[in-house]
Amino acid sequence: MIQFSFSAQPGDPLQKCLRTKRTDTAIARKRSASSPTFSHLHVCYSLPSSAHKLVTMKKLKNPRSVTAKKPPRAASRNGRPRSVRAAGTDPKRVRAILAKLDEAYPSATCALVHENPFQLLIATILSAQCTDVRVNQVTRTLFQKYRKPEDFAYANPRDLEAEIRTCGFFRSKTKSIQGASKKIVEEFSGQVPRTMEQLLTLPGVARKTANVVLGTAFGIPSGIVVDTHVQRLSRRLDLTRNTDPKKIEQDLMPIIPKDKWIIFAHQLIWHGRRICQARKPRCMECNLEKICYSEDKVI
Repeated sequence: MIQFSFSAQPGDPLQKCLRTKRTDTAIARKRSASSPTFSHLHVCYSLPSSAHKLVTMKKLKNPRSVTAKKPPRAASRNGRPRSVRAAGTDPKRVRAILAKLDEAYPSATCALVHENPFQLLIATILSAQCTDVRVNQVTRTLFQKYRKPEDFAYANPRDLEAEIRTCGFFRSKTKSIQGASKKIVEEFSGQVPRTMEQLLTLPGVARKTANVVLGTAFGIPSGIVVDTHVQRLSRRLDLTRNTDPKKIEQDLMPIIPKDKWIIFAHQLIWHGRRICQARKPRCMECNLEKICYSEDKVI
């Protein structure tokens, strides 16, 4: 609202679009009984919003200020598209990645040596924060002394700790192994459960361990194993941008065909150990080099 004051002249053409507001700034002290008298009348006029067009000039757009649309950004020097998030998980690109992994590792499988589902469960619990090579060295003698769930469940904890000490975190792993073994003996008739829900009730068993047992021992694709290698490679390949293993698994499951869930994890683990290593990736030897545009890429 624009307000201004002036002396109104009779017949002023603007009077039609002006509203009059009277302010009693100089009202006569004495009033008659019939009507008030004014010694001075100050009239304030204000333009209503509908009359703004009469007194305001519309600004013209400066044609030079209108900028043309910028062309889409080109890929960065490492080949990574900067603006398109879906590029990493594009179905064609995912199929190309799977084809290259099948070409390089057609028979990839779990590296933990085991003879039955229970041994695989124990070996997977031991593999937390430990290499598979070390676990296989420990289980070579461990499984000769402890053959059944009952042997682990009711063993002397100190004896078991001494056997697995070199795997690290031996006290907590002993509790997990004995707790899981007791539950298998007492609630599952000595048999390793075959469902995710039941496996997660065992002490020391989370989704990674359950996925390993279900996928490798029973061939059940309940999810995708996310260990340190899968976590690193799935981010380098731009299949996820999460760092939490649970969120990474949720990102991978919709884009990887279910019949590939088991072998896909094994292939990434093999590729992470042999080629796409954490500190010094051997990109020149990688058959995914043309597809990969990771910032860690070394050429």
